Amino acid sequence: MFKIDIHTHIIPENLNEIISTFDDKRFLSIKFIDDHNAVLIKDDQDFRKISCNCWHPQERISEFSNSGVDIQILSTIPVLFSYWAKDDEGLQLSEFLNNHIHDVVLNNKKHFIGLGTIPMQNVDLAIKEMDRCINELNFPGIQIGSNVNGENLSEKKFDPIFKHAEKINCSIFVHPWEMMGTSDIKKYWLPWLVGMPAETSRAMCSLIFGGVLEKYPGLKFAFSHGGGSFPFTLGRIDHGYTVRPDLCAVDNSILPSEYLGKFYVDSLVHDENALLFLINQIGHEKIALGSDFPFPLGEKKPGQLIQNLSVSNQMKQRMLAGTAIEWLGLNEQDYIQ
Repeated sequence: MFKIDIHTHIIPENLNEIISTFDDKRFLSIKFIDDHNAVLIKDDQDFRKISCNCWHPQERISEFSNSGVDIQILSTIPVLFSYWAKDDEGLQLSEFLNNHIHDVVLNNKKHFIGLGTIPMQNVDLAIKEMDRCINELNFPGIQIGSNVNGENLSEKKFDPIFKHAEKINCSIFVHPWEMMGTSDIKKYWLPWLVGMPAETSRAMCSLIFGGVLEKYPGLKFAFSHGGGSFPFTLGRIDHGYTVRPDLCAVDNSILPSEYLGKFYVDSLVHDENALLFLINQIGHEKIALGSDFPFPLGEKKPGQLIQNLSVSNQMKQRMLAGTAIEWLGLNEQDYIQ
């Protein structure tokens, strides 16, 4: 079956070229151990070990081809969003990262499609770079974080970004970052195990409660990690919305569950029963293969969870590639014969 993986991350091997022009220690940099391994540095401390499959296109192609994946959708590592940066530096970094992804795609058109990143801390610059991503770099969409310096995506000042994305048919992949409560739950890797699912639900609820999905119905959102905790706590979210409209229904009077079918999620839930629940809750037509390649919390063999399900091949093919094609506005004839 044809496979398109919508959730993969890449980093430029020459990232330090742009980072060296900035003074802020919060910017991510790379310290190479050897030709195959490196350490990401943030705040002058080791942040994460990575292998060359995180920066080397041919290594990536070799690895994901062995698992049967045909195309990866490339997006930057979320820690590189850097929304806290100065406006001009945020734009420079976004341009650098987007140019890198564009070059990788250009040299490997059969294997990669790119998503851009934009400096959400400045609405005008974010729109400018979004335009460049879609109209010059020929990306079908962008990736954004689940919050912007602690502010929810529903803040009115971000409306022009979403309005413009709808206007130019720009798909949006939402990924958690800067997880709320991280300082309180550092032990046991809880920010990644607990904070990330909650952060994704935060983004989804904010966009629904804030009326963003209602104001811009043409937006094509996809949320990572199966929608985080949102699908599994939707009953509670609906109930809260119903019994406390004075707190929840202040900006949008539509029940949250009414938006099911109006956004996409990836398949990265790590558990067969969870994926079956997600299919029942959201519908297989709104679920796209996503692996979080090449990181350890990702699916080791992308698509295996979908392929092992006791569902029809038609449903499997939809989740393995069809949903991605629809979300990104691709031509199905070019991919699934």
